[in-house]
Amino acid sequence: MAIDWTMLGLGALAGALASALFFAGLAWGMRLALRARHPLPVLFLSGVIRIGALLAVGWLVAGQGAASLAGFALAFLVVRFGIIAFARPRSAHEAA
Repeated sequence: MAIDWTMLGLGALAGALASALFFAGLAWGMRLALRARHPLPVLFLSGVIRIGALLAVGWLVAGQGAASLAGFALAFLVVRFGIIAFARPRSAHEAA
């Protein structure tokens, strides 16, 4: 079985960009919701836009082949774990 490394890399690049925008949108939506008088519509609209955009980009990437889709998914997971590690509050033991 041959792997198309170019398509895997392009899918990973698309996945990294899409996930960075996804989580930036999540952060922005949360900030807006925390300041809003009625946060539910803000959270709902943010979620619909982010999920729809991610699915649209994923659909386009999937049309390029399995290697692209694998790179996209792998990059999304890597960026997700990186952002969670960065955003997680430190415990008092880790800060010292």
